[in-house]
Amino acid sequence: MAEKKDKPKREQQVYTLLVEVGRRNGDGLPEGATGAALMCYASGVDEAEAVRETVAILKQADLAPLDVTGYGTLDERLAEGHDIDEEERTLMGRALEENSVIVAQMTPFYEDAKGGSDTVH
Repeated sequence: MAEKKDKPKREQQVYTLLVEVGRRNGDGLPEGATGAALMCYASGVDEAEAVRETVAILKQADLAPLDVTGYGTLDERLAEGHDIDEEERTLMGRALEENSVIVAQMTPFYEDAKGGSDTVH
């Protein structure tokens, strides 16, 4: 009988995700905002897992995720020439250490006078 081989455990990595959220009762977004963009650092064995975990956590926080854009791991971002400061690296390290999702920045969206979306107010 063949010996069962264990699959090697894939290592957790941190992925940078930009999540666009819409409005939902109790979401905590500023009054008048139509939604927001959230910069998140999420751990996972792959980007798909990081996205699933992030969406689940944001829904638990009464946010309404609409779209997620992945920017890859630290190494992938560095290879693409992204400038990543020490604060960002610290937050990524924390997400990995805690196996968590860190929301690093929130930028609310507002409707402008012409009916389009605008983040400047």
